[in-house]
Amino acid sequence: MDYKEKIRGLPGAPGVYIMKGEKGEALYVGKALNLKKRVSSYFQPRRNLPDRLETLVQNVRDIAYIPTRTEAEALIYENGLIKQLSPKYNVALRDDKSYPMLKLTLGEKFPRLFITRQKKADGSIYYGPYTNAKLLRRALVILRQVFPLRSCGKMKKSVCLNYHIKQCLGPCAGLVDETKYGEIVFELKMFLEGKRSELLKRLSERMAASSKEQKFEEAALYKIRLEGLSSVKEAVTYTPAGELEELGAILGIKRRPDMIEAFDVSNIMGKSAVGSMICFYKGRPRKSEYRKFKIKTVSGMDDYAMMREIVQRRYLRLVAEKRVLPDLILIDGGKGHLAAAADELEKLGLAKIPVIGIAKEFERIYLKGRPEPILLPRESKTLHLLERIRDEAHRFAISYHRKLMSKRIWER
Repeated sequence: MDYKEKIRGLPGAPGVYIMKGEKGEALYVGKALNLKKRVSSYFQPRRNLPDRLETLVQNVRDIAYIPTRTEAEALIYENGLIKQLSPKYNVALRDDKSYPMLKLTLGEKFPRLFITRQKKADGSIYYGPYTNAKLLRRALVILRQVFPLRSCGKMKKSVCLNYHIKQCLGPCAGLVDETKYGEIVFELKMFLEGKRSELLKRLSERMAASSKEQKFEEAALYKIRLEGLSSVKEAVTYTPAGELEELGAILGIKRRPDMIEAFDVSNIMGKSAVGSMICFYKGRPRKSEYRKFKIKTVSGMDDYAMMREIVQRRYLRLVAEKRVLPDLILIDGGKGHLAAAADELEKLGLAKIPVIGIAKEFERIYLKGRPEPILLPRESKTLHLLERIRDEAHRFAISYHRKLMSKRIWER
């Protein structure tokens, strides 16, 4: 591993780092106030590390990281990843009075989340232990902003300040029922267990469903939680892998969509109609694979038919040449454009390739076979990736169209 190149790509910001072995397995998970500085300390020529960590460094083959807003957020995420990944070189801490833990009181009708140093057999779930009580207190404040569970020991019959600052939903005054409250408890568990991608997908789907049913206050609450979670990024390597992992989880794709091909069409009143296909590999444009299409079989303004033509021409050729097919196909457009492209793929026997459409209006993401679109928060890095790919396909189509139009004018 070229550790110098890896470290150069790290931000000088808080986060969690994951050191990986030969087979991509997690060897060590740690948190840092400054990722670049902390990780580089392992690879200094005159480092003075314990034997356990010296052996770790010799076996590291890759490094991933999760940037966060604060070190307190990193503390929570570090613990969740350790529980999830069971890294070989992390030392297990004893769950005794020496270290604080987070306690989720599932034995109560309306559970609470708070810090404790005592573990009891009372039906609660404990997360931790954590080595830094000060950071844990900061992290708890952040968690309550995203997951507004009650914090009072005994419920009164009227709301307190926490309700007014939106850090509690007011179960004491009957302002939230047990079912809705339980949903938030379940989502908090997902987050603390490191299941962030699944949580984002769940919240996105529920926000879209609430909006469809015109439950706008409920949809707004889901949106607030989505935006709150957007500050904690998924693990990334030096190829935008985090957004790709998240994209795959949101779309329900088993394989990470490293290779994405995107299509767009461009014409003015049906004249000089063209299409474009661009390729992104691991989040970066692969311009050697870009393709331009002059529309040959469609006359007039029929964008759907044009989309059918360019999708058919692209994949007929790939199949004939036995070339690698993409992990995901992105169509610039909504339901109609998506349906046209999906229909052509099915005719070619390529229905297994995931295909999505992204409409410019409200940036809705449409999936084949799913009636309602996915709505991601504006701050979502995954949405930004899709927009970047879509916009590049559009730019490439427009530039080719303008070139042909200029040529027609010149020839006159």
